[in-house]
Amino acid sequence: MSSSPVPVPVLRTVQVLGGASGGAHVRSLATGLAARGVRVTVCGPVETEGEYDFTGAGARFTPDAVSALRAACFEADVVHAHGVRAGMRAALALRGRRVPLVVSWHGGGPGSGRLSLLLERHVARAAAIVLGASSAQVDLARLRGARDARLAAVAVPAAAGPSGSSGSAGSFGSAGSSGSAGSSDAADHGKVRAELGAVERPLLIAVGSLVPRRGYSVLLDAAREWRNLDPMPLLVIAGEGPMRAELARRIQAERLPVRLLGQRRDAARLLAAADVAVLPSRWEARSPLAQEALRMGVPLVATAVGGVPELVGAAGVLVPYGDAGVLAAAVAGLLADPALRGELAMAGRAQALTWPSEDDTVAQVLSVYDELTSRRR
Repeated sequence: MSSSPVPVPVLRTVQVLGGASGGAHVRSLATGLAARGVRVTVCGPVETEGEYDFTGAGARFTPDAVSALRAACFEADVVHAHGVRAGMRAALALRGRRVPLVVSWHGGGPGSGRLSLLLERHVARAAAIVLGASSAQVDLARLRGARDARLAAVAVPAAAGPSGSSGSAGSFGSAGSSGSAGSSDAADHGKVRAELGAVERPLLIAVGSLVPRRGYSVLLDAAREWRNLDPMPLLVIAGEGPMRAELARRIQAERLPVRLLGQRRDAARLLAAADVAVLPSRWEARSPLAQEALRMGVPLVATAVGGVPELVGAAGVLVPYGDAGVLAAAVAGLLADPALRGELAMAGRAQALTWPSEDDTVAQVLSVYDELTSRRR
């Protein structure tokens, strides 16, 4: 008499978002986990579902109201929060329950002020495992008291081609993106440059939310020096945020060769048409702009902060944060040296091949979930 096979329980995970940051990564995880038979629930702000289409990735979406989050966590085998604030919300929702919490730190650097420090400490200690997108974030998590902190690089989904959608607020890798910059031919690059007003002048691009840590005030200081170049380059900044009015006033008052593009869903298309990408941030973990620039072969000038040196290696020009003169000189030097730009383009593509793929990222996260759930059996 044959016995019936014992059914294998379905792994249930809740992905908690504290905002739009991390949405592309969660979408990628949801797609990969659902394809592997994991039951995925994404809990986040309502607008993130419209932006990233988690249900289209095979997940169930629920708004991040406290009651909805608690209910979702009640049914979970593992809860995975993305960001410190999301980690705090998840820790509160799990209070009194023996459900392991994983927290990914793949956004900004260490917070400033006593409240931020307390928040980071609480989340680091509440998590069964902290996953850091860079070695710097792993070190920070350990410093804050994490019991187990590991490096878990976040793969940016391949950007869309010229007709596709890619990211929001000047970010990359939103739902539905596919292909690569190779599909953006010279004609499309010319069209983009004409739309931006950079047909016969160099085009520089920065991408990311208009917040202090992005270093845009320093970038505008550098743009003052580029006014002396002939031809004068145009800097475009794709992104939105609370610093917009301040930056716009400076651009107008100082007559800087800079355009604020606001929220763009075609950031990858703009990047592919640029001569140089600029990342002036005070802190970055695993910058999507840096990843896309190197992947596309767009020369990159970036600040040597956080996880940027580890990510970029020798495939970009790295400068200290806050030194507008050095930043301006680095960009000007690249514009004046086509051969160096060509070398960096090749080096960037080679460096990108060393990064983990989306499948690698999903496999690592799933192994963490399996490890945690096996402890409870």
